[in-house]
Amino acid sequence: MAFRSDLDAIILGALVDGPLHGYAIVKRLHKHSDGLLKLGEGQLYPALHKLEKANMVIAHWDQQEGKPSRRVYSLTDGGREELKRQRTAWEKFAKSINAVLKLG
Repeated sequence: MAFRSDLDAIILGALVDGPLHGYAIVKRLHKHSDGLLKLGEGQLYPALHKLEKANMVIAHWDQQEGKPSRRVYSLTDGGREELKRQRTAWEKFAKSINAVLKLG
């Protein structure tokens, strides 16, 4: 198949509405996928670090009063462009699959 599941695109999509920390990313993905997307730390943080190295996301420490600091991730312009490319690819793929499923 030409399209495969892409964790990077899913994470970029979760960040499109604004900065989030890791746990909030996981919650957003779970909520908006009706519970189908479940990510663990072992999947999420390596992907976030890869996206950060690729300049798709930036991270900063959010200081919280009376609580530990946490890293918050935001999309960069490059991340927004990559998300746009991934959305286009997904829409093309989904359209093709829908056409095949309607055969007969």
